[in-house]
Amino acid sequence: MNSVSAETATLEKTQSTWSDYLTLTKPGITLLVLVSMGVGFFLGTEGAVSIPLLLHASLGTLLIAGGTAAHNQFIERDLDTMMVRTVKRPLPAQKIRPSHALIFSLSLMAAGFFYLFFLVNPLTGLISALTSILYLAFYTPLKRISFVNVMVGAVPGALPPVGGWVAASGSLADPVPWILFGIVFLWQVPHVVAIAWLCNDDYRAAGFRMLPESDTSGIISALTITGCLVLLLPVSYFLYSLDINGLFYLTGAIAGGLVFLYTGLRFQLSRTKDNARKVLYGSLIYLPAVWIFILADLVVTWIRPG
Repeated sequence: MNSVSAETATLEKTQSTWSDYLTLTKPGITLLVLVSMGVGFFLGTEGAVSIPLLLHASLGTLLIAGGTAAHNQFIERDLDTMMVRTVKRPLPAQKIRPSHALIFSLSLMAAGFFYLFFLVNPLTGLISALTSILYLAFYTPLKRISFVNVMVGAVPGALPPVGGWVAASGSLADPVPWILFGIVFLWQVPHVVAIAWLCNDDYRAAGFRMLPESDTSGIISALTITGCLVLLLPVSYFLYSLDINGLFYLTGAIAGGLVFLYTGLRFQLSRTKDNARKVLYGSLIYLPAVWIFILADLVVTWIRPG
């Protein structure tokens, strides 16, 4: 019994350790990065989709995105102890040693970069590296300095579909990846501001400036949200106007954009946590829905006779 108990305990500890390292990579965010990259890849493909190339791009993206998320947690490990929403993460909870997290994150980022650089194409590797650098060297420290961090952080957040396009096409000489960049950028700012509004006390405890310091009434925050949501409508229309996607996509994207905008206008009129939560829920529905409309529209185009 003692031997069996010891083996069971060892197995449970190993599983727990694997789970902690997986948590370090922020799998939810990493999955969103992967899906966004995939959308760019499919739009950037001319003719038949290269499954091996897609798999290479996916694996490299998973590695560098997971490593970037893990390194962000390594950098902010002491600050995470000050916030209720992050205190149970592996590093503040002392489930993983900081030195181990550092080696883990740097290894993943290096592996992802070189994998994309050599097995996909150099430009994709460079875009992935730029994403990590902007996120870790600019956005992360800016979070304790200025509300500008929200806009800066939206840049690396919007680069995955650009990387996917380049992985498939090998070029940036087309407006489509930048339209995708615009959609994700304009989506991410309201998403982050809504979270900041809901978790502002937590952020303040760690010294993060996720909302304008002097914006006690929330007017600037609300205008930021609604301004981005208004711009989302014409930007999403460009994919249709350039004949990249058809009417099926356009109908879904505009309908989704109008619903998302409605949540922003509600917050503009009454800046409550309940309305901020509705903006957040709207953001969680909007981007996956737009990606689905884009991909479904592509499938309809591929199977349409003639």
